[in-house]
Amino acid sequence: MLRLATQMVRHRISALIAVACAVLGGAALITGTGVLAESGLRSHLPAGRLAGADVVVAADQEYHPPGDLPIALPERRTVPARLAAELAGLPGVTAAVGDLSFPTALVDAHGRVVPSGDPRTAGHGWSSTKLLATPHIEGRAPAGSTEIAVDRATAEAAGIKAGDRVRVVANARPATAYRVTAVVDAPDAGVYFADTTAVRLSDREGRVDLVGLRAAPGAEGRVAAEVRTKMEGSGLRTVTGAGRGDLVSPGAGASRSLLMLLAGSLAGVVLLITGFVTASALAVSIGGQRRDLALMRAVGATPKQIRRLAAAQSTVVAAVALVPGVGLGYLLAGQFRGLLVDRGVVPPELPLTVSPLPALATVLLVAAAVQVSARGSAWRTSRMPATEAVAESRSEPRDPSRTRTRIGLLVMVAATAMSVPPLFSRTVLGATATSLAGIVGAIGLALSGPALVRAVGAAAARRTRSGASAPTWLAMANVRAYALRNAGIVSTLAMAVVFVLTYTLTQTTVLAATADDTRTGTLAQQRLSAPGLGGLPAGTLADVRGTAGVRAAAPVGSTTVVWPYRQFGDTETDSGSAMILTPDAADVLDLDVRDGSLDGLTGATVAVSSDVARSRSAEVGRRVGLVLGDGAKVQATVVAVYARGLGFGTVVLSHDLAAGHTTTGLDQSILVRTDGTAAARQALTALAAAHPGLALEDTAPTSADGLKDAPPEVWINLATIVVLLVYLLLSIANKLVAATAQRRVELGALRLNGTTPRQVRAMMRREAAVTAATALALSVLLSAPPLALLGQGFLGRPWPAGPVWLLPALALTVTVTAFATVEIPTRQALRTPPADAVRAH
Repeated sequence: MLRLATQMVRHRISALIAVACAVLGGAALITGTGVLAESGLRSHLPAGRLAGADVVVAADQEYHPPGDLPIALPERRTVPARLAAELAGLPGVTAAVGDLSFPTALVDAHGRVVPSGDPRTAGHGWSSTKLLATPHIEGRAPAGSTEIAVDRATAEAAGIKAGDRVRVVANARPATAYRVTAVVDAPDAGVYFADTTAVRLSDREGRVDLVGLRAAPGAEGRVAAEVRTKMEGSGLRTVTGAGRGDLVSPGAGASRSLLMLLAGSLAGVVLLITGFVTASALAVSIGGQRRDLALMRAVGATPKQIRRLAAAQSTVVAAVALVPGVGLGYLLAGQFRGLLVDRGVVPPELPLTVSPLPALATVLLVAAAVQVSARGSAWRTSRMPATEAVAESRSEPRDPSRTRTRIGLLVMVAATAMSVPPLFSRTVLGATATSLAGIVGAIGLALSGPALVRAVGAAAARRTRSGASAPTWLAMANVRAYALRNAGIVSTLAMAVVFVLTYTLTQTTVLAATADDTRTGTLAQQRLSAPGLGGLPAGTLADVRGTAGVRAAAPVGSTTVVWPYRQFGDTETDSGSAMILTPDAADVLDLDVRDGSLDGLTGATVAVSSDVARSRSAEVGRRVGLVLGDGAKVQATVVAVYARGLGFGTVVLSHDLAAGHTTTGLDQSILVRTDGTAAARQALTALAAAHPGLALEDTAPTSADGLKDAPPEVWINLATIVVLLVYLLLSIANKLVAATAQRRVELGALRLNGTTPRQVRAMMRREAAVTAATALALSVLLSAPPLALLGQGFLGRPWPAGPVWLLPALALTVTVTAFATVEIPTRQALRTPPADAVRAH
């Protein structure tokens, strides 16, 4: 069977190129997605300043919902400081260090903040140098309360050396002069204080971030095993090897979860589109071999053998295309990681995990898809009586299946029903229904396409019966007669347009609605922050409120909240960003409160968006259970329900509730509402200039281009759309080329009947025009309901927000693709003498 399949492949190279391209592109996409998923599971940050620790004991930085993947917690959880002394007594332990990290930044002689890694965690106690792998220290350890040691990169950036004096802002305290006693030659080491000074500055008496252990040579495994035994049941983790890097900065380590979420969100779309394109290409390829398969039926081949033969030759082609496709997938994953790094989604230090597992999964998935698609494409011919199969092989099937048409129409109706959620849920989750509805609608079109295309062709033929030129009449007749062949091309083109329209306009509409919420709800004109200091210095809020022209000022922060809730009898878990506000926030923000008041946002209280309040029964006065960013479980009372959840998040925590549950414990920014005069702005500018590290910015967007200021996830989704569109267009082009090349006999017969080459080319161009126009019209009809409902739900109007050039650009792309991929093989087919073309059949 395999030998016969290989021989058939040799005589069908042009028809099978489309299959090879579909498999190659699909393998690349699936492999790339698999690499991202595996990296999210297995990749780790470099150990950095913990590289010298053989064993690290720290709190678990993950929340483990029942029956689901763990959720990373970005806020640092601490452990008891006494744990270091307890573990120091274990056999084989040579050093046990309780490591502290707190906000620290150096200020140079010009009053500028010196960059030093992550300023939120740059400060440490001197004993933490024992956790460095091979530190080279120039100078002595800091001993007094005004002495520090710095890493070499920071020292060079500040232009200082051992013996110099420099000002330091530590944990929001005013800048103080310190003497540099040592320079530590280690990457990202930060700033080291005397241990007693570090404890005082961190305000963390009796608590440390983690405990690092150094073991005697050869005793690492034994020490790790004893520590695990001792920590069993304590809720603390014992980490060795590559996992130590994730403990350096929990926020950076949480980016691995983003990779998993990203891969999970892409996997469904990638598999759906890959399966659709591969099945469509195989249908064209095997459709061109119906005569061969029918003759085999006539000489005694069983239906099962026919299907096995079709699957075998498709597998041969897939095997050839899989290897370069998998290799391209690894390269694609690397490029995608670069995009994530550029947009700040993952840290540059996080590498991709490269292993054969994604390649193996891709081979299994693609091979299964090829087998099922090939057998399905050959099903009709294999089940027909031999004489009927031979008779039909001389002409293409012309009667669309009624069952298939009905199923397709039902699927399109279901897709329309799936477009309704944006009307009731003005959330990102509700908006995803629009994208999904577009894809489901395209699948329905693929099923009912033959009947629809035939109806279009019949209508066009009726209008062109009288007075039409011969090429036009022939083109309309072909569109009507060969509906099955044309429907496959139309549905694939329509899928590309629907996919791009719904996915892109969903992103831009949500972005526009979010920007509108934020712009309308932000009453403050300026925002004051201190990104280089790790948090705002103490007393900044009082200074701002005392500035001339300031009407109101309130601190604003953000953290992560996990919300487990009951739905349909099961426990669901939602994780997302949450704002941290005080009651004063009502003077600088208008969240469009519908019930309750932000004045009650004190103590263990929260405010929630109206969508969440409705879906989770979280009305004012109800108590809800939340998990804060450091894993602390709290019970909070809902004091307000607001409508602008899209712009300000689904949950707002009171400043009191979040206190002690963030990594730094500092306010991140202050929103300031002034009297709107230039004098007030100048006074705020002077205040920021007088305090090192403060940055003043306008709250109003600086650009009218929404995409320019789009969040990273929007750029990631748009990049995904571009990649999938290229794959779809290449697959469509190859499919059109293959379908046109298989019509050589038909074109030869027309020429023998007196049709000139010029008339043949004109006929094919008109067919291409009808194909492109039908695909565009159907795709617009499919996209219109979900996009209209999306616009109504999110913007209050029945159309989405987005670039006006998108649809014309897609129309031009589809038209050029259809004409180019029909014109080229048609000209090549016309070079063959018509008698030779007919004889070859």
